[in-house]
Amino acid sequence: MLDKLKELQEIFKNKITSSLTKDDVEELKKEFMGKNSPLNAILQDLRNVDAEVRQKAGKLANEIKTEIIESLNTLQEKFNQEELKTKLSAEKIDVSLPGLDFNFGSKHPLNLVIEELSQIFSELGFEMVDGTEFESDEYNFQRLNLPEGHPARDMQDTFYVNENQVLRTHCTNMSSRVLSELAKTGPDSKQHGSVSFGNVYRRDVDDATHSHQFMQIDAFLIGPKISFSNLKWILQYLCKRLFGEKVNIRMRPSYFPFTEPSAEVDLSCFKCEGKGCKLCKNSGWIEILGSGIFNESVLKLNGINPQKNTALAFGVGVERIAMLKYGISNIRDFYENDVRFLNQFHFFGN
Repeated sequence: MLDKLKELQEIFKNKITSSLTKDDVEELKKEFMGKNSPLNAILQDLRNVDAEVRQKAGKLANEIKTEIIESLNTLQEKFNQEELKTKLSAEKIDVSLPGLDFNFGSKHPLNLVIEELSQIFSELGFEMVDGTEFESDEYNFQRLNLPEGHPARDMQDTFYVNENQVLRTHCTNMSSRVLSELAKTGPDSKQHGSVSFGNVYRRDVDDATHSHQFMQIDAFLIGPKISFSNLKWILQYLCKRLFGEKVNIRMRPSYFPFTEPSAEVDLSCFKCEGKGCKLCKNSGWIEILGSGIFNESVLKLNGINPQKNTALAFGVGVERIAMLKYGISNIRDFYENDVRFLNQFHFFGN
């Protein structure tokens, strides 16, 4: 039995010396360590020999078993290391190459202005509403004191989808819709403020500060005792929040079909503090928005009793505010999706 063990040991040494691959190692494991291996058979036969031989053979068999396991593990680790080196060499990374350039997005400047305005009006208790850009002639014109044939329509007649549908010319269309809904429940005993925003379309001059399509914020506040002084306070507060505590406003008489009295609102130049500069065209003032008190006819057309309620209203172009806040000279820059332009706003509102 001792001779069989020594012979088995020599056979293993010869075979492991000639092993060249990981597959060869796996075959040797099966041959010398498997359930039906010669070594396992010898160990099972030990119970049939006398005690002295069993002791010597058992000791030698364990030594050979340990030698086989260690030799196979060593050879397998060698092949693993060689395989890893080959893989690393094939997948070698040139650390001198420049790293990956990750492009970081930013909010569009118009969205920044809308979010800021939404925050201001939400704090004041106004409801934010959004509506369709396709509007009926009734809500876009007629319920806002612009009946068919009214000369003021000439300033706003623009893109008609059909005889009764138009791409809205102002967000005031949502004011007429909200007023009509309020008339069903009656706003007589409490105030209600609403702000609408979105795209509007109208015939306009074609220059660096005007476009046939732009975004607008339109607001109104209705209640039993709403006055022109409420309008002035809200507009003063809004402009200070947008452009700083040092700015002031002035209100000039104007005309809008759906408000009476009406006022254009000018902002004292926040750049030169009213002294006169290129931004304010040396006047010290910048025209910013239109405002007024809803005409009694508008309230009646939408089912509101003007004897019990009055309403203030104002509207401002989002692009107008963005151009002033961020020093943008051409309105077309907002719509051209030029990454060089948009990259300037990484650090605003993010």
